[in-house]
Amino acid sequence: MQPTDQIQTPSPSSAPPSLRTALPGVAVCLLAGALCMLISRFFDGVSALLLAIVLGALWRNIVPVPAALEPGIAVSGKKLLRLGIVLLGLQLSLGTILGLGPGVLLVVFLSVGVTFFATLWIGSRMGLDLPQRMLIAAGFSICGAAAVAGAENVVRAKQNQVATAVGLVVLFGTLMIPAMPALGALMGMDERSIGMLVGASTHEVAQVVAAGGSVGAAALEVAVTVKLARVVLLAPVIAGVGMFMRRRHAVSEGKNPPLVPLFVLGFIAAMLLRTTGTVPGWALDGVQLLQTLMLSAAMFALGLGVHLRSIVKSGGKSLLLGLLATVVIIIVTVVGTLVFPPQ
Repeated sequence: MQPTDQIQTPSPSSAPPSLRTALPGVAVCLLAGALCMLISRFFDGVSALLLAIVLGALWRNIVPVPAALEPGIAVSGKKLLRLGIVLLGLQLSLGTILGLGPGVLLVVFLSVGVTFFATLWIGSRMGLDLPQRMLIAAGFSICGAAAVAGAENVVRAKQNQVATAVGLVVLFGTLMIPAMPALGALMGMDERSIGMLVGASTHEVAQVVAAGGSVGAAALEVAVTVKLARVVLLAPVIAGVGMFMRRRHAVSEGKNPPLVPLFVLGFIAAMLLRTTGTVPGWALDGVQLLQTLMLSAAMFALGLGVHLRSIVKSGGKSLLLGLLATVVIIIVTVVGTLVFPPQ
């Protein structure tokens, strides 16, 4: 019997946390994010975002998290993340993205589009709920945990579904850090081509930095630029998912998902502002530092939501879907890089 695609929204069991109740958890997440940023400065190839996710997941699954921190953790995983995504737009310029050339941009579109829709189709055939396969499709095709969190409210996912998707992104993306450079070298690719392969396939921005940096400066430059081109597609994909959910799937006991989430509009506005070239360099440096702090704190909060038991309880279907989605994006990017290598 095929599963229904009707979305059940979480019951409004509790009001949003007050500033007083949220402050302890937000403070812990910000401190953890700052600590991860500090640690990353002493270890080349170790990103603060990736480190934050791993530390948060270790805490959740090894030591009990105090209940007093939970409201602030929830706020950090949503509000700080959205702010970080908006600020991320100031690191992107349309000129830089378009400078990749039509061939590389085509590979970027295909890596995101083919992986997204293939993951949805495979997940449907496996019988996974629509929110779960939507989250996995977004995370594995665009930009990892940030895309999962961006799609969370649009698809009205449950917390355990979000935790499962984030855990899978961390698991498979971390495995890709050594695997993608090794695959590129095995296929005889030059450094820039390996960078393109890494940027077009690896799930998290942090993981791309780690993988590209392990190859060399030229690979890192191409990898990050290609990855940021994928990040740009976060806005239209999330907006498209929102329209799809409004038109094709009923949402019970609540409002329809927003047509275009506010943070997506903020992301686009920030990117367009950066494209104008009016933002001074010192301001961009400061914004980048703040953006890294916000995203690191949010990634730590998301890591605290990674329950390994949730992945196990999914019966292996989510784990298998994550594996197949990773295989799909690797195949698309390998073929694309061989046909349209970076100039």
